[in-house]
Amino acid sequence: MNAKLHYDVVILGTGPAGLQAAIHASRKKVSVLVLGKENKSSMYHAHIENFCCIFNVAGNEILSTGRKQAAGFGAEFSEADVLSIQQHADGFELETEDGAKIETHALIIATGTQRNRLGAKGEKEFLGKGVSYCVDCDGNFYRGEDVAVIGNESAAVDGALALTDIAKEVHLICDRLDVSDALQKRLESSSIRIHLGATVKAIEGDQAVKSVQLQDGRTIPVGGVFIELGAKGLIQLATNLGIMLDDEMRYLQTDKQQATNIPGIYAAGDVCGPPWQIAKAVGEGCVAGINAATFARKKST
Repeated sequence: MNAKLHYDVVILGTGPAGLQAAIHASRKKVSVLVLGKENKSSMYHAHIENFCCIFNVAGNEILSTGRKQAAGFGAEFSEADVLSIQQHADGFELETEDGAKIETHALIIATGTQRNRLGAKGEKEFLGKGVSYCVDCDGNFYRGEDVAVIGNESAAVDGALALTDIAKEVHLICDRLDVSDALQKRLESSSIRIHLGATVKAIEGDQAVKSVQLQDGRTIPVGGVFIELGAKGLIQLATNLGIMLDDEMRYLQTDKQQATNIPGIYAAGDVCGPPWQIAKAVGEGCVAGINAATFARKKST
């Protein structure tokens, strides 16, 4: 990708909501970019038998077809993870893990809601007592302390880099690294202690987190543990942009046009709450795509 790009509509998510939004936005003759990895969609490994007019079809087949449809109408695709989104007078600017800066008039969030759990002993017990899933939300609580970030993708590396300005020492624990070359270079030139090939056995402490125990028997003393598995999460992005969430702080609030409280930002699919059905995701994606394209066209005239 080039260093600076502009699109009328940018869509986060390559599931049924994001693809349907891309199809309808592209058909309104605006430039569309879809960001996300197809195999990260919860539908990718699913088997579909309850979607109207389609019977006994693998989820990855539907996603592949939807991608081809969207591309046929002019939508472009990139698998780069988004690290940050900033709002400015003319719209929004996104920074991706490969260093690209992408400007857009309208943004559609269709990332799904899956929060990847580590599954280690102590993770649940110390949630809110040293365990966090959001560096952006909770990083400042650990100023001057030793912390660990667990994960091997862009959210973990970007979070660990951000913590170098806050924490005393930052440990990155990962079995392998799966990030862009640009992000890996930033990591390698930082002060972060990288534990490559390591996996977590347990998070330990008493009233709060005191250490992380690795499968190889090593123990790393830390006061905070950030579990960042996958790409940048919904809560981080929503919190930074000021998007209103529901009462349980789990889903994005939208109106009948799938618009959030931030002009130019729309949402569709699982990010808007249950039921977790492809039919709902596709319907909301359709509405979001049409309205985001209409908004973008008005902004560009």
